[in-house]
Amino acid sequence: MYAGASCLEPEGDFPSSPVAAALPKMQRARGHSRISFKRRDKISCLDRLFQEGCAKIRLPRMLDTIPEAVLINTAGGLTGGDHLTTEVSLQAGAQAVMTTQACERIYRSTGSDAEVLTRVELAKGARFDWLPQETILFDGGRLSRRFEADLAEGAELLAVEALVLGREAMGETVTSGLFRDRWRIRQNGKLLFADDLRLSGDIAALAAEQAALGGNRAIATVLLVTEDADQLLDPLRDVIGDAGGASAWDGKLVARLAAPDSLTLRRSLIPALAVLLGGRALPKVWQI
Repeated sequence: MYAGASCLEPEGDFPSSPVAAALPKMQRARGHSRISFKRRDKISCLDRLFQEGCAKIRLPRMLDTIPEAVLINTAGGLTGGDHLTTEVSLQAGAQAVMTTQACERIYRSTGSDAEVLTRVELAKGARFDWLPQETILFDGGRLSRRFEADLAEGAELLAVEALVLGREAMGETVTSGLFRDRWRIRQNGKLLFADDLRLSGDIAALAAEQAALGGNRAIATVLLVTEDADQLLDPLRDVIGDAGGASAWDGKLVARLAAPDSLTLRRSLIPALAVLLGGRALPKVWQI
């Protein structure tokens, strides 16, 4: 079903002032998806799938034994008051890859935040690769994003989140807005990794500061949780070069990348992810 009927809901009541009462109620996008995978013999396969509103999941036919899921936001982007929730679970020994159909776009808001929540639960020995394409923040856009994962013993997680501050080729500058990014990764109930990033106000001016983004407009955070993470540190640093840095400790590897634009970021990010994927190719949608 097209998003226009099912994913748009009216916002809450406006304050009872004469001006506010005259304003129309704004429509807001809602999307909620849940997907789980299980292991059958030596093959990982779909267990359950739920999708509601503007959140859709498609499973392309794969020649590989690892299933790939593509998350689609049929609303065509997000603005203030929109909500998008994705929940992923893998049973013991299962493997899966999840990505997005395209870059997510965060459009100008009238004041409230667009909210995006991703929750992941991995059973013992499971491996999940969370590989969404970039998020583009437009001038005046406001996004509050959370990524939460609970890993059992022996579970592995590869996750990436990338942000682009406007499209340089279109002459766009983000002079106002908000971006909040919160990561919480736990293993066996204990906090393994926590990260918080906030950009607000005149984001373009903030990004130009040397102590902030050093004039870069595209950034990415990459996290790998696996027992032999330290063995991948040197190969990862080799492909990243001057585009960022990486560290590994206590069974996890974290890399930060920065670039002046999205294309330059991809030229470093794609080889970096190839290293962490063990030579496996990125999802096909990354190449379209």
